[in-house]
Amino acid sequence: MQKATIQLEALTCPSCMQKIDSAVKSLEGVDKESVNVLFNSSKVKFNFDNEKIAIEKIENAISALGYEVKKTQVKAL
Repeated sequence: MQKATIQLEALTCPSCMQKIDSAVKSLEGVDKESVNVLFNSSKVKFNFDNEKIAIEKIENAISALGYEVKKTQVKAL
């Protein structure tokens, strides 16, 4: 398992937060209980199994919703 923090371009509304939360939780390999979208800091934090899903696929899912990924940090748990 890996722990990731994705910094996004500013989130503008609570519905943006919900869209990102749902999209990340729907991905195979993401620990759904760990997903936390932080509105004020425009960050998404979660744990994922890097043997089941690549971080790039998660970034692409967020980008496909129209949100710009600025920076990603990944650490081993």
